[in-house]
Amino acid sequence: MFKKLLGKQINMNTLSLGERVALAKSEPIPAHVAIIMDGNGRWAKKRAMPRVAGHHEGMKTVRKVTRFASDLGIKVLTVYAFSTENWKRPKTEVDFLMRLPVEFLGSFLPEMMERNVRVEMIGDPALLPAHTQKALFEAMEETKHNTGLILNFALNYGSRSEMVNAMKTMLQKVQDGQLTLQDITEECLTSHLMTAHLPEPDLLIRTSGEVRLSNFMLWQLAYTEFWFTDTLWPDFGEETLLEAVENYQKRNRRYGGLKGEETT
Repeated sequence: MFKKLLGKQINMNTLSLGERVALAKSEPIPAHVAIIMDGNGRWAKKRAMPRVAGHHEGMKTVRKVTRFASDLGIKVLTVYAFSTENWKRPKTEVDFLMRLPVEFLGSFLPEMMERNVRVEMIGDPALLPAHTQKALFEAMEETKHNTGLILNFALNYGSRSEMVNAMKTMLQKVQDGQLTLQDITEECLTSHLMTAHLPEPDLLIRTSGEVRLSNFMLWQLAYTEFWFTDTLWPDFGEETLLEAVENYQKRNRRYGGLKGEETT
């Protein structure tokens, strides 16, 4: 893998992780990275361990990736932690998954405060168990004034329901006279989504070799760059995230148009 710098070709394989990080930070870093964390169960199965062991290891990976994303200068890291469809899994697995935010936030919160990380959430918290809600809301309250990386958990989240709810809100506003039909535009819909205050993702990463979106941020990903890896989520680390960012930096984002010499 080669990269051009100051007119010279650099063999990236000869650089240390720190040197690659410095090189990556000399170019635009994706402001918002969204990750579909996949492969916890397969990671555990390969090791003859229960699925929940994979989920627990995956939680450790979230902590590691959060640190590195913050160091890279990423502004928003959205992680797909639990979808609206995941309630269909066995109750024992769901119960375990609902305890993970409590453990994660309880143990990682002091470091997040030190790193100036702000915790946010998209999704419907109403169906989450009381202990999960409590851990999330306390972390969000504790970190709400932090100005560094936003760690955005997608919990009990489904993009289709998000869009339906946004449309219902807009239609209600039309009925109440707060909006007209002419006011309903792409920008209007965007402003009624849970992510209205966030930039749209620049880079989507999905682990474990699967190539699908699984009802995740369908509206927001319209012009996002996608990067898929066979790496299972518990094995995903600093170097894998850096590889995704380096790949992103090679892309020519057109947003449907043409750039530079392509127009001639």
